This record gives sequence, C-alpha cells and structure tokens, in this order.
Amino acid sequence: MLNILLGVLVFYTVNQIHFPLELGLPGLNVANLLFFAALALLILRSGSAPRPPTFAGGALRLYFIVAGIGMLIGMLARPADAMADVTYWKTLIFYPLYYFLFYYAVDDLKSCRRLILLVLATALIAGLEAWSEARAYGIGGYVESHRAAGPFGPDFRSANRAGVFYAMFIPVFAALALLYKGRFSWRMLGLAGLLILAGAVLVTYSRQSYFIGLLGLVLVMLRRGPGMVIFGLVALITVLPWLPQGAFERVEETKQQGEHGQEEFDDSTASRWDIWAGALEMWAENPAGIGLNRFKSQIGNYSIYAGKDAHNYYVLTLAEAGVQGLLTLLWLMFCLYRLGRWAAAQAMDAEAQALAVGFKIAVVCMALGNIYGSPFTEGSVMACFWALAALVERFMQLRWEEIERQQQLVEQLDIEPNPDAIEMRA
Repeated sequence: MLNILLGVLVFYTVNQIHFPLELGLPGLNVANLLFFAALALLILRSGSAPRPPTFAGGALRLYFIVAGIGMLIGMLARPADAMADVTYWKTLIFYPLYYFLFYYAVDDLKSCRRLILLVLATALIAGLEAWSEARAYGIGGYVESHRAAGPFGPDFRSANRAGVFYAMFIPVFAALALLYKGRFSWRMLGLAGLLILAGAVLVTYSRQSYFIGLLGLVLVMLRRGPGMVIFGLVALITVLPWLPQGAFERVEETKQQGEHGQEEFDDSTASRWDIWAGALEMWAENPAGIGLNRFKSQIGNYSIYAGKDAHNYYVLTLAEAGVQGLLTLLWLMFCLYRLGRWAAAQAMDAEAQALAVGFKIAVVCMALGNIYGSPFTEGSVMACFWALAALVERFMQLRWEEIERQQQLVEQLDIEPNPDAIEMRA
C-alpha cells in the first residue's frame, strides 16, 4: 500500500495541473495530503532495517533552517501577509522532503526498481504531453505562444521549466540506453525515453534547455569513449535539416540587429541581466537578505522590471536569504553531486552503473537549469528528481546488502565463491 501511495504521489505532483489542487484549507493542498498519508503509513510500519545516514540529509536540514531564518527576516523587517510567507517557506521545503520519504520507505530491491520505473514512466508521459501540444499547435516557424509546456503549466509561460525537466532526465535515459549492457528491454526503454524527451525539449523552444540537454547527453556519451561522442556528433549533423525551423529561429533570436545595425541581445536575455544587477544591488544593501517572498515586491526599487522573478535561483537565494542562503544552496548541490559520484563508485554491475551515472549527470543538469530560471521550488519539476535521488541511494545500499547475503550463504554452504562478485566488492 505504501509503495502504491508513493507512486501516486509522484505522478500526481508532476501532473497536478490536470487534477484538483486545493482542499479549501489555507496552505494545504492535495499533494500535502498524499505526502502525509504516505508518511503515516511509513511511521506505522514496523520491522524496517536501520538506514545509513543520507548523503544529502544534513545539507537539506541546514537549507530548511536557513530558509526559515530568511522567512523571519522578511516578517520582521518588511511585514506583509504572514500566511503567504509561511506558505512560501512551506512550498520551498516541502518537495525536498520527498527525498527523505522515499529513502526511508523503500525496504527491498523489488520495490526500489518498481518505483524507479514509475519515476521514469512519469517523465516519459510528461514528454509525450509536450509532443501532443506541439502537434496541436503545428510544428513550423517559431511562435512564442506555441511553446509546449507539458504538464508544467497552462501555457507557453511555463515552457522554460518544462524544458529544464526534460533536459534533466535526458542523461538518465541516455545512460540506460548506452551504458546498460544487460536487459534489452531496459536499453529500449532508455532509447525510447531519450528520443521522446529530446523531442519534448525541442518543442519547448527553451534555449537553456537545448544546451543543458545536449551537455547531459555528451557527458553520458563520454562514458562510452570519444568514439561515441563522434558518432553522436555525426548523428546530430545528419538530423539537423529535419529539425523544426522554429528551433533555429529561437536560437538566432538571442542576438538581434539594433536600429543602427549594432548587435544586441533580445529582450528576454537583456531583462535578466538588468534584474540580476538589481538583485546584487539589493543584496549589497541587505547582506543578510531581504527575506523570503520579498524579491518581487522589492526589485522595482533596483530595476525597471518591477514585480518580476529573478529568473535565477542562485541570485534569488542570495537576494532573499543572503550569502548564508547561497552558500547553503551550493553545499546542497555539492552533496547531491557527491551522492551521484558515490553511487557510480559503488555500482557493481551495468544496471547500477547506468542508474548512478545517469543520476550524477542529472544533478549537473538540474544545477544548470536554475541559472536561467528558478524551478528549484517547483514541485512538478523537482518531485521526480528528489524521489530518484533517494531511490538511487537506496538501490546501491540494497544491492550491496544482497551481495553480502549471497557471500554469507556461500560461506555457510562451503561453496566455491563467485570471483567476479569478490573482485567487484574489492
């Protein structure tokens, strides 16, 4: 029952735009209810084996505390709607709690694999929705209102966060397709996912996501050697003429000709730089931060773009939570990457290696996705990531526990041990 509820929680969180959202209670929504129901089942369950400390748990707890301090600074220095401030902080910390929930809920390899497959299936379905939107719009020249957003928002304004999600999962599927030398079905799943998400990124017309997705794919290919990268480059050159014209128009839009023929950046790019400059000035005047949920109301004092988002989660964190908030966020990113490196080092077979490498590169893509936007607090974007982080960590632990049990059985039966398993353990 717990595993079913975990699956429903992840699928609902990504696709919540298609389902009822609110319960009529301030600060509480359906995702919160599902989470607490799963947490209650976890608490009531007995007989779970003790867990090693989590890789990212300490960094997450510190991040929650620093964010709470930022909320108090905002409440005390610039009083506004206290309930809105608490809800903002709750949203900021809520979705990372999926990491703890999934980590402590998974007890066996079978459940772990099933939940990993469910996370991947959720990503695939989200990608197919972007394809469906693109077909409905018509694929051709670039039209801003025809950017696909999938389940991540009601219209084109959410296309950038959709692109980050798709780009973040491209290396996960690519690793299954290129590095998993075991089951043919898993490799086909990886290839299908790679093609679907690559197409989904394409129709979001998100320039940052183009770069992130391509970088993630190249990093996975490098694990197979330079030859695979060369093959990928040749394949890309081959398919370029078949790509939608709108994708080229969107990239070319980054730089435009001014009225006197000079080269200028488009309004979207230029506005971000102006907002970031204003945010740095804001932080210089408020080194401890202006407080959570205060950026949009204050940025108009430092930039012509009043009421706008920072479009950079690192800049937003620095402005609202101060340098201590930014350092805490960077430490959290490092701990997540360290988790990926540890998982890759612990991988004992092709299955584990593919999952670990895919997740490690997904961390890099996630970190890059927050440079040109702020999807870190978006549950629909990050829910699958936090669940996958916990599942990859538990998968490595459970696989080694399985190998140790097999070795103990071999010793008890006085059977010739498997030299490959011993060598891998060494």
